[in-house]
Amino acid sequence: MNQTYNQIIYLFFITLFLFKGGESCAQLKKSDIDKVIEISTLEHPYLYFNDAEKKQLIDRIKTDQESKDVFNKIRAMAKVWMAMPVDKNIPIQGKNTRADWSEEDRSRKYSDYYNSNRNNAFYLAFLYQMTGEEAYAHKAFEFADAFCDLTTWTQRAHEFPIIYSRIMPWNVPDDQVNFNFDHFNGDSGRIMAAVYDWLYPALNQAQRDRIRGALLEKVITPVRGDYEFHWWATAYRCNWCGVCNSGVGLAGLTLLKEHPQLTDVVAESYNRINSMFNELGIDGGWQEGGSYWNYGVHTSSFFADALKRLTNKKINLFENKRLASNPVTFPLYISLPGNKSLNFEDSGGNGLVGSPHLINKLATETQNPHAAWYRNFLNKEASDVFDIIWPRPKFTALPPSQPSIHFKTIDWWVMRTDFSSADKVVVAGKAGKNDDPHHGHLDIGHFVVYWNKEYYIRDLGKSGYDEKYFDQARFDYPEASSEGHNTILVNGEKQISGKYYKQPYDYSVGGEVVDFRTSTDRDYVLMDPTNAYPKIELKKWRRNILLEKPEITLVLDEIYAKNNAVIQVRFHPGVDLKIQEDYAILKGNVGIMALIPITEQDFSITQGRHPSQMVNATQAFSWIPYFDIKLNSTEKRTIIAHLILPVDNESQVGDIIASKKIAFNSDGNLIISFNYKDQLFKYNFKNITSGLILD
Repeated sequence: MNQTYNQIIYLFFITLFLFKGGESCAQLKKSDIDKVIEISTLEHPYLYFNDAEKKQLIDRIKTDQESKDVFNKIRAMAKVWMAMPVDKNIPIQGKNTRADWSEEDRSRKYSDYYNSNRNNAFYLAFLYQMTGEEAYAHKAFEFADAFCDLTTWTQRAHEFPIIYSRIMPWNVPDDQVNFNFDHFNGDSGRIMAAVYDWLYPALNQAQRDRIRGALLEKVITPVRGDYEFHWWATAYRCNWCGVCNSGVGLAGLTLLKEHPQLTDVVAESYNRINSMFNELGIDGGWQEGGSYWNYGVHTSSFFADALKRLTNKKINLFENKRLASNPVTFPLYISLPGNKSLNFEDSGGNGLVGSPHLINKLATETQNPHAAWYRNFLNKEASDVFDIIWPRPKFTALPPSQPSIHFKTIDWWVMRTDFSSADKVVVAGKAGKNDDPHHGHLDIGHFVVYWNKEYYIRDLGKSGYDEKYFDQARFDYPEASSEGHNTILVNGEKQISGKYYKQPYDYSVGGEVVDFRTSTDRDYVLMDPTNAYPKIELKKWRRNILLEKPEITLVLDEIYAKNNAVIQVRFHPGVDLKIQEDYAILKGNVGIMALIPITEQDFSITQGRHPSQMVNATQAFSWIPYFDIKLNSTEKRTIIAHLILPVDNESQVGDIIASKKIAFNSDGNLIISFNYKDQLFKYNFKNITSGLILD
């Protein structure tokens, strides 16, 4: 009786202090996993559902239209896979796949072979489980066998010759020489773990051993006991950490019947993914951007779900405080009307962030009404196996009461009137640190203006990924350089990175959001990007931006430099540009905006173009247009504002220009005013010790 009581107490405290997550540094050990998984009772399938739960999925396919559509689509596509021969001749993989030098580099034959064999095996294995038809299992094994025959599941772009000169991300030592396991390998470990789990009942021993051997050879043994030699293992602010550790952890879980000792890699995956979740911002922000938030959290959720099930909810990564408090805050707030999202850093921006089944899962696990609302707002068609396994949440969905946000940890901000109205302006920008050499850009103080489903002032987004983009050369690409963002240049001085190749991190490099305010009528942000620069030419810079809802943007820059310094306030148009003597016209598909400088100094408006050429034999050269408001400093401090707002025609612009005023009053405060649509707008910026701030 005492022994039973002690076991209960042990499990209670383990659950309370270790498994509840939330910025915890507590580390699980192999013995902790051993105590909470009854390995002797496991019978395949068990990763995402068991035989009893499978009946629920089959019923769901019959009664839920969304699940039925997904299943019927997969089954229809399977007609092709069932009929096609499985090619055992492995295509040649190019040696410079991100440069396209050779025919093999340019060919998609290897990647198509890699993906189709793996993915076809996955979908057919699921169909076998749902139907019981062994023909699906036999064909699935044919594809799996071909995939297992690959020498490695790591792809060439991440092997030594190409990745060696990459600048390593936060929390990773520079001396990295081992690159035998990449995120493709992690994905494949995750997918083939499910294939093994689902096909197991239909396979003979040799067939099981074929997949088991590949999982051991290509996923488990390259990593197990050697985490210190894999850079991604401690890269907790990098999506790779979640992708790779999830693949290893799921491979370990699916092989527990044969290899119960693999609970050690399960514990490692829990610890490292939990540490990655701990690096989510206090409000859910992720410095790498939306698409990489999705990649890291998405892949980690598969491991989290399987581990939660197998430990009977005792070990639950979904209860990590950072994730549970803000399961979808980041993708929701960086969403834009018109099925887009902010493309800061290397994120794509085409489409809203997140797959339907991931949002389903996060909403269900956290019972978060905003997550349920975002699933509906996402409005993507269910199309994946996991849309059946992780169905749409059924509880009440509610949008956030506040549509604007400042992500405090990463210092991104978004200002808007509401989430869905395309005719209302969205203004977004960022400060934060220049300390992400993996997917970060030198863009501190940068902002965009989005209206009627178009960027009027845009972010260039990521460039194509080539052999040099992740080396130190990335900072010379216009897409990643401060020259290619809506920032300030003084005598041509650009922003610097806090991390260069095999040099120590300088965590002081970057900027900060000094103030952020939001209300029904007006949002306001004050950024100080000064420390993002060498501060040789630019001595200090404070940027005030306000959104007078629903459509007026006012930008006020306070720039400190030597006398007669050349100051360029740079903008990248996302629509057609027309430059006039003292303003710019931005013409989109639906509406027109004017950009009107407001300053007491002489200025000029000049157009320019960035030459953009990837180190890639097949990617064409392109010009990237921008325009500068250019002026010379006449004293230590230069003040210039810009008004960005919709107009009906250029006659209206003339009226606004005639009404605009900027001047300091007797108290040293700056007053900016103008008339717009028969209304006077007047703003007072108080002059305090550190600089101007909206009163």
